[in-house]
Amino acid sequence: MEAVIPMLDEFVRDPFDSHVLHTPDGTEIVSRVYSPDRPARKTIVIAPAMGVPQTYYHAFACWLKDQGFLAVTFDYRGMGLSRKGPLRKVKADIFTWAREDAETVLQQTLASAPDLPLVWVGHSLGGQIIPFLPSQSRIDRLISIGCGSGYWRQNTPALKRIVWFMWYVVAPLTTPMMGYFPGARFNMVGDLPRGVIEQWRRWCLHPEYARGAEGSWVADAYERVRQPFTVLSFTDDEFMTLQGTRALHDQYSQAPVRHIRIDPAQAEIRRIGHFGFFRRGMQSSLWERYFQPLINS
Repeated sequence: MEAVIPMLDEFVRDPFDSHVLHTPDGTEIVSRVYSPDRPARKTIVIAPAMGVPQTYYHAFACWLKDQGFLAVTFDYRGMGLSRKGPLRKVKADIFTWAREDAETVLQQTLASAPDLPLVWVGHSLGGQIIPFLPSQSRIDRLISIGCGSGYWRQNTPALKRIVWFMWYVVAPLTTPMMGYFPGARFNMVGDLPRGVIEQWRRWCLHPEYARGAEGSWVADAYERVRQPFTVLSFTDDEFMTLQGTRALHDQYSQAPVRHIRIDPAQAEIRRIGHFGFFRRGMQSSLWERYFQPLINS
């Protein structure tokens, strides 16, 4: 009888554990937990940008794991690994993503590691939704990356020409027709639930963004955030201007906010942009130089 020799892949274990979480309204969302091989020092939740799947943050989460942190990634409903069935059937807006999906991840993380300090790392939208998390006060520290107001007049000059067409032509015409926003077909953000794109459009067309579009309670929500808050922004961000970054974070009026503006040349790299911070290969230039001192302090 011949011995069965396992293939090499059978010995390779994913550096994360996948979890299916159930939100209060019964929706299943998928998260990944990257646990270090030694006792964890802190827990770090990575909240994704609009239309960006959690797999994009895999390399960064693996690096955090190797540094001794317990890292958690997730997808909002209708996105990435949490997408189940046709997107036109997903009933959600940005508040749903925050209050149901992100809140469920936060609650699960707090329950699984109650003695560890918890850091929320929000990429773009992931930093905007912090005030709408019912349990945001239980977060110990906040870090936003490439995050700011999406008001279209505060976008970069190149982006203004694109978003004007997106907000006044593509989104209003295609969303009702398809039942969702087919952004991937137009290389615009990606496919999004109807409620998300329609709400985000209202925000981006208002000079005060979410605060102006939704009312004074949003301003109150931002003012309830009081944790130490570090903002990382980039001089070559193709989407987010310095004006837009300041416009959003000025709303965190009761939180001690520290802003770190990074130039690619300063980091000795050619480009960072809106998405580059999380790309594989940024370990020495960005993660070790800028992020590690923050998370170790």
